[in-house]
Amino acid sequence: MTPGSNLPLPTAQVTVDVAAPVRLDVSGLLLTADGKVRSDDDFIFYNQPSGPGVSHRSGGGASPDAITVDTAAVPAAIEKIVVTASPDAAGQTFQGIEPTATVRDPAGGAIATFTPPGLGAETALVIVEIYRRNGAWKVRAVGQGYANGLAGIATDFGVSVEEPAPAPAPPVAAPAPAAVRAPGITDPRTSVPPAPPAAPPAPATPPGGGKINLDKGRISLQKNQTVSLVKGGRPLLSQVKMGLGWEPAFRGTDIDLDASVIAYGPNRNHLDSCYFGKLSILNGAIKHSGDNLTGEGAGDDEVIVVDLGRLPAEATGLVFTVNSFSGQKFTEVAKAYCRLIDAATGEELVRFDLTGAEPQTGVMMAKLIRQFSGEWEMTGMGEFVKSRTVRGMVKPAGKAL
Repeated sequence: MTPGSNLPLPTAQVTVDVAAPVRLDVSGLLLTADGKVRSDDDFIFYNQPSGPGVSHRSGGGASPDAITVDTAAVPAAIEKIVVTASPDAAGQTFQGIEPTATVRDPAGGAIATFTPPGLGAETALVIVEIYRRNGAWKVRAVGQGYANGLAGIATDFGVSVEEPAPAPAPPVAAPAPAAVRAPGITDPRTSVPPAPPAAPPAPATPPGGGKINLDKGRISLQKNQTVSLVKGGRPLLSQVKMGLGWEPAFRGTDIDLDASVIAYGPNRNHLDSCYFGKLSILNGAIKHSGDNLTGEGAGDDEVIVVDLGRLPAEATGLVFTVNSFSGQKFTEVAKAYCRLIDAATGEELVRFDLTGAEPQTGVMMAKLIRQFSGEWEMTGMGEFVKSRTVRGMVKPAGKAL
């Protein structure tokens, strides 16, 4: 479909899923003839997953979130259901992300697909709408973007969005200037209109925020910081090594940690896992050095070699994990880290040190995400999971992409 085009729905029930290389929050709003919801109950999303004739399905990170519409059960007062999408990561825009909505019949067959063109600074999107026309139901491709996130969409369609209360202003000696008020509304506590609330301070940049590249040499990542694997304007598409290391538990007891990498497709679908029990995946594009049972010795304890240029097109996300097969928690592990190395030169490109620890048996150390422009981006994660094996990491790692 192209923007503005429409198609009749051949079935009474359809599901709209929205796929992208990053996780999206997908929502549905039931609108009356005036283009507004009747109440906040008509806003269907992950925290309110069902309404009259409309339901939300979470993909759990393994598949796209979706909105299902049973047109036979939609109230007569509702004329359209708009399906929206926004990146799950706070503040992320659709720049470089091409979401695709697929309208499916009850058997899962595709009725139509739509990828909005030319997205950039938008942080939320009305992607398609299911609407009633002369007693029949149709789907229309929309692609309308919003720069103020899902809250902007919700407010536009009449949903009450709770805003954080501003901090109280300090007392002042001089009378405050009159506030701009809606006609007919006065403050019963005083004859002087209250002062307008102070604007809340601009949010601070989160630690580790921002994106950099390799032009300035070795990068030491903080948690949630991202580096674009680009040097001299060219994407790094050669063979790299992800070295993972740790020290034995503080009391000197050996600890058996296992490093792995989990590969995902564009819909966060699990492709394969490379670990001590499967040392090569994706036709040899990813290889594992083998198991280190103690953590003894200097340097990397386990190494995973990734040939970025040989990875198949369907491999768009890699998550590097470490698990404590022996059951010891990461609060008992010293100096865990991961580092990306140029396999040809041995040069360390990026390093991420695990500075905090939680009493869990698994940790997602870092992820590599392939962008639509072709380059890869590496993000330090440091997110802990209760799992002693890579098998238990597949779902949470997919959700974290």
